[in-house]
Amino acid sequence: MKKPNTSPQATLKATVKTGATAASRAVSGFSYSRPFFEDLVDTALKHAKKLGATDAAAEASEGCGLSVSVRKGELENVERNRDKSLGVTVYLGKRRGNASTSDFSRAAIEQTVQAAYDIARFTAEDPFAALPDAADIAVPAEQRTDLDLFYPWAITSEQAAELAMACEAAALQTSKRITNSEGAGVSAQQSHFFSAHTSGFRGGYASSRHSMSVSPIASSPGKGQDMQRDAWYSSMRNAEELASPQAIGRYAAERALSRLKSRKIATTECAVLFESPLAAGLLGSFVQAISGGALYRKSSFLMDSLGKQVLPKHIDIAEDPFIKRGKGSSPFDEEGVKVQARQVVEAGRVQGYFLSSYSARKLGMKTTGNAGGSHNLILSSRLTKAGDNLDAMLQRLGTGLFVTELMGSGVNYVTGDYSRGASGFWVEKGRIAFPVEEITIAGNMKDMLKGILAVGSDTYNYGAKTVGSILVNRMKVAGS
Repeated sequence: MKKPNTSPQATLKATVKTGATAASRAVSGFSYSRPFFEDLVDTALKHAKKLGATDAAAEASEGCGLSVSVRKGELENVERNRDKSLGVTVYLGKRRGNASTSDFSRAAIEQTVQAAYDIARFTAEDPFAALPDAADIAVPAEQRTDLDLFYPWAITSEQAAELAMACEAAALQTSKRITNSEGAGVSAQQSHFFSAHTSGFRGGYASSRHSMSVSPIASSPGKGQDMQRDAWYSSMRNAEELASPQAIGRYAAERALSRLKSRKIATTECAVLFESPLAAGLLGSFVQAISGGALYRKSSFLMDSLGKQVLPKHIDIAEDPFIKRGKGSSPFDEEGVKVQARQVVEAGRVQGYFLSSYSARKLGMKTTGNAGGSHNLILSSRLTKAGDNLDAMLQRLGTGLFVTELMGSGVNYVTGDYSRGASGFWVEKGRIAFPVEEITIAGNMKDMLKGILAVGSDTYNYGAKTVGSILVNRMKVAGS
């Protein structure tokens, strides 16, 4: 492969400009148009009604993209993906059937509708199975069209490889102790869909998601050579907003270097500071615990928590589906139900659950427009000041554990018991003393949530969740 004639950042800007300004080119990146999908969906719905369906829903979608990975300065993989699907749901009274196909021919559409119809015929009745109520539907005139979710990136595989190599090179050049790499990658993805159902919903939109990542390996010289791996990435709807390959590479390398000479610590109980990407995971656990499926199955440690104090009074959690370019932004949920900005938690009290139409009916409640999951969530503390960066949070921690990596999925959502393998840093008097590994942190999610002492201003966006580092008052740390 020829070396790039321009700097990697110049390449990034050039490829972004090419893709972002040429909307017509972007649309041509898809094989199917919006009108084609509308016709496809309407055909499916008409055939369902013809067969005798009480109600029906259909969605046509298409996705395509490019993923390139490199390792040690050499190209490893170039993958192009393109997929399409038509999904159909048929209701016969309180019986429901689903079927899907990747064949868009008329015969295949009719066969798929027939399959969904036949499944519904032989499925047991479910008193809660139905399309969303008409009053909850996001009608076309009310649907937001200004969310800026679609930024196609017309990048070639050669350009993507150059960026990935630059990212990895920046990591390897950070220090002589960065001796190896698990590789770097660049991904550019875009998709669009159209959905409709017989309760009056019609809608769809295009969206994009692009990313760059690298995983360097650090090693210390001498006997008993220590090796440590870490990684970092940047992910955005608009590639122009991605961090530079140099910044990603250097930061990933610094993270790997900081972990050298890690050791175990004695078993203890102490305060724990979760780095902001991991704090987003704590928020995710909370969301799962107050989501419809867990609640109607009575398999949540936060049963009947509506209106109750489950977090400290200084904690708020807001949901906003209308943030421009937000990774969790959407003009409606997966059922075509209206979405709205709301306070999920106010002063530590739960103000609302995360419900689809189905789970809402099971619970005797109203849908919250969360079929398909939460929208942009922001966890904040009323005590957080602008200067409460990571250094300030370490000062607040004093002596305890700063966690930067978690392993395993040790959360029991029924009981709230929490146990995860961890690594990070031991902190003394507000300063990092040494890196630690091969430890386990344990507690109960109820106690952990109530024990949040502070939230940092070092906010990090992880998927559809934005949160700073979180300081929890006390957890068990199992070491040597």
